[in-house]
Amino acid sequence: MLNHYLPVLIFIVVALVVGVVPLLMGASLGPHKPDSEKLSPYECGFEAFEDARVKFDVRYYLVAILFILFDLEIAFLFPWAVVFDQIGMMGFLAMMIFLAILVVGFIYEWKKGALEWE
Repeated sequence: MLNHYLPVLIFIVVALVVGVVPLLMGASLGPHKPDSEKLSPYECGFEAFEDARVKFDVRYYLVAILFILFDLEIAFLFPWAVVFDQIGMMGFLAMMIFLAILVVGFIYEWKKGALEWE
């Protein structure tokens, strides 16, 4: 039974090797010549005029959360669309309920003004 998981284990090992080996090679083989220019903070081509730890407006986070929400919605819609002819009416109704909940959340965010940008 565990032999069915061998391809998954091989995939994880290959993914780790492909992700970690280039990082280690770059850190060990790359040039290490730090100077004041390389170590200075760089912000859009001019000197930094403020501390990097300033508070951001909460709208940035709201937009990010909304993006993740609707991005995940699409991630659920693609597999559903692929097997749509096999899941029948119950699968269709389940997805319509899922989409209705998301639409209610979208309307709530719209009414609260989370999509407005000043």
